[in-house]
Amino acid sequence: MAVYTDVTEPQLAEFLDRYDLGSLSSYKGIAEGVENSNFLLRTTGGTYILTLYEKRVNRGDLPFFVGLMEHLAGRGLSCPLPVHDRDGNALGELSGRPAAIFTFLDGMWTRRPSPEHCRAVGVALARMHESARDFPLTRPNGLAPPDWRPLYESCAGRADEVEPGLSAEIEAELADFEANWPGHLPKGVIHADLFPDNVFFLAGELSGLIDFYFACNDLLAYDLAITLSAWCFEQDGSYNVTKGRALIAGYASVRPLDEAEYENLPMLCRGAAMRFMLTRLYDWLNVPDDSFVTKKDPREYLKKLRFHRGVREASEYGLEKAAVTKGMA
Repeated sequence: MAVYTDVTEPQLAEFLDRYDLGSLSSYKGIAEGVENSNFLLRTTGGTYILTLYEKRVNRGDLPFFVGLMEHLAGRGLSCPLPVHDRDGNALGELSGRPAAIFTFLDGMWTRRPSPEHCRAVGVALARMHESARDFPLTRPNGLAPPDWRPLYESCAGRADEVEPGLSAEIEAELADFEANWPGHLPKGVIHADLFPDNVFFLAGELSGLIDFYFACNDLLAYDLAITLSAWCFEQDGSYNVTKGRALIAGYASVRPLDEAEYENLPMLCRGAAMRFMLTRLYDWLNVPDDSFVTKKDPREYLKKLRFHRGVREASEYGLEKAAVTKGMA
């Protein structure tokens, strides 16, 4: 269960006194999520989500995250909206943690994405990129390519415990990324973690995006690559080109890729797989088994990395040239 900090009823009632949300009716921890403590909160004024930000989240980044959600909601993108207290504050403190209350987003995430789901996700991702063009705050990506080697080195040479020869394979990949990463591509605010459990659907329609706590400024097409790897592989590790074509077509219907993004998509997908394989590798080797953090097998993304390494051009992902513009997107 992803609740790391407990909240007592008296503590919560006192915290709610700062808001115009009515009195506390009930609350319960939400099992999903890995970074923060989340509670489903019911008051006489409605249903909300209470988030307590844990130690893995930098307090200094919270104004960016909260401000981004407010900005996107103001542009018509469906995402949780921060609730302000009577003094106009979106952030407070509860149980020794920074805390915020958000509007409740109705829907469920899908465990079996269809091509229709993938197309909708592509559209929503591009709309997010477009909606955030004029967001005034910036946040560097703390897990960008320059951070991958230090992350790998923090595993203390133990990668071969996961699979023999993995250390040499990672070293070769890192050297290629360091020499050839396409940092010149169009940049903007990206979600950076748009996995299926961060997208809600209701009655077959996409109802909103959640969990913006990896959001940052980076390559827009890299965000597409992260999403492609998260949504378009089957449980046996095979790539589903029908889903990939649908996701990319949905994205390009709002924001077509430029030619440089098209040419570099295989490299970006390899990088996306490396980023998630390394963070999972770190947790797999360093986080105790009895910890609250849910450890995920890095070999899932190792398989995806190897698939992307074999891709020579973006058309193999299902991207049609018609979805590419000659100018900057």
